[in-house]
Amino acid sequence: MKTLELNAAMASATPPDWSGAVWVGNLDVAALGDVESVRLRGSEGYTRARFLVREGSAVRGFIELDAPDGLIGRAAIDQAITALPRAAVRIDNAPLPSITVVVCTRDRASLLRAALTAILSLDYADFNVVVVDNASRTSETHNLVEAEFTGPSVTLVTEPIPGLSYARNTGLHAATGEIVCFTDDDVIVDPDWLTELAAGFARVPNVDCVTGLVPSGELRTRTQGYFDGRVSWSRNLEFRTYSLAHPPPDLPMFPFSIGEFGTGANFALRRAAALELGGFDTALGVGTRTGGGEDIDMFTRVILDGRILVMQPSAIVWHRNRDDLPALRVQARGYGTGLGAWITKLLLNPRTARMVLVRSPHALKRLISLARRKPAAFEAVTATERDEWDREISRVGWLELFSVARGPLSYALQRRSGESTTRR
Repeated sequence: MKTLELNAAMASATPPDWSGAVWVGNLDVAALGDVESVRLRGSEGYTRARFLVREGSAVRGFIELDAPDGLIGRAAIDQAITALPRAAVRIDNAPLPSITVVVCTRDRASLLRAALTAILSLDYADFNVVVVDNASRTSETHNLVEAEFTGPSVTLVTEPIPGLSYARNTGLHAATGEIVCFTDDDVIVDPDWLTELAAGFARVPNVDCVTGLVPSGELRTRTQGYFDGRVSWSRNLEFRTYSLAHPPPDLPMFPFSIGEFGTGANFALRRAAALELGGFDTALGVGTRTGGGEDIDMFTRVILDGRILVMQPSAIVWHRNRDDLPALRVQARGYGTGLGAWITKLLLNPRTARMVLVRSPHALKRLISLARRKPAAFEAVTATERDEWDREISRVGWLELFSVARGPLSYALQRRSGESTTRR
């Protein structure tokens, strides 16, 4: 029997800690051929598997199957794939502009090592990497880059003021590529990532921002399962073009459609356009009082400025979600505060204030539904586990919602401190 062996999307030295853990990886239909079964490497402790099904670089969708002993029969795979839509046509003759990849980091050398290794393995003709060491407390980032990633394609710069927007602006100004791609230090980029981002700029005229798919690369813990079931940007599988000239009828909150445009772990901007927009708003972002919001702010500003944003699902970055409740609570608080700060910014601008107020009923309904949502991943746990986690997870959802109320004051304090440099 011919068996295809697959690696997980993200390696982990820690085994799964819950009965609903899901092994995650890629599955290219072209690799199946006459294969009769698929074996999952590193599948100990997992009983199910999730595949991102692809045809080459093109994305078809996700399938999830039982995987007893890490082995899945071909018939089950074929049946699941049949239900997926056909792959989108790829543009093979897209131009390949020069690209700078910006990775912002702070005291997370072990994660950064894996991220940089994947980025530097990319097969793209003209790209370089700028690592921004943002207000680190130790020298571990500097030591890692100097020891393992020295060379003309990697530049290490320092941004002493804490805040992701500060770091991204520093990376933007240090970039030399026509296109600047932003990602995080806790990701693994797909081998075709840069090629597909470049293709996104070529699919329609005058694109200034391209975002990509950010699927969960690890579902080892209940906390990761919760986060995966809650966010929308991890399953953006449809190529879409966003502009004020053609507002999408299915998005009543457009252009304030959080999650639909993507997330800060995977997006690219034309450098000239980003500079014309004034860079990232330093009153927003992780590391500041506001705790987040700089990515949705940039996506919205691109659209409000009359520019075009494209979602290109085949540009893939696998993300390692927070794996325990304390870390998830911190993240939820930051998401909520950042959202409240961003909304405050919009309300302070007469042009956007009117747009926000018209859409506010839809926004409030969505926020409450997110706070109440209980991901389907928890159907696999026992009744006792479910009761306990229902209580804990409900607190996390409401923590994020209540943290929105912290946003206005946090934004005002950050702006008053004189540290905000972008107000458009």
